[in-house]
Amino acid sequence: MDNRQKILNLIGLTAKAGKTASGEFSTEKAIKEGKAKLVIVSEEASSNTRKSFTDMCTYYKVPVCSFGGKDELGHAMGKEMRASLAVTDEGLAKAIVTQMNISHMERR
Repeated sequence: MDNRQKILNLIGLTAKAGKTASGEFSTEKAIKEGKAKLVIVSEEASSNTRKSFTDMCTYYKVPVCSFGGKDELGHAMGKEMRASLAVTDEGLAKAIVTQMNISHMERR
């Protein structure tokens, strides 16, 4: 199994555990309420959406990364297309970041 699939599986696990907020409104709410431990914005999200979440996460000191297509993210969560999601569990957020760092290193 490749790293990309591992990350998507972790996102799926996180969603099943009820530890995600997805969609623009819910993701933004999780960030502002201090519940978001990691924000993932789809690589297909508009530049406006990406900038908005990057700025918001910088302000609230929440790690943010760009990963996956909207279909991929939605499918991993068992939902429709998703341009953004927030992980609200520290441990799961760390596990996803660890996988992303590994896959980031592999791409160099």
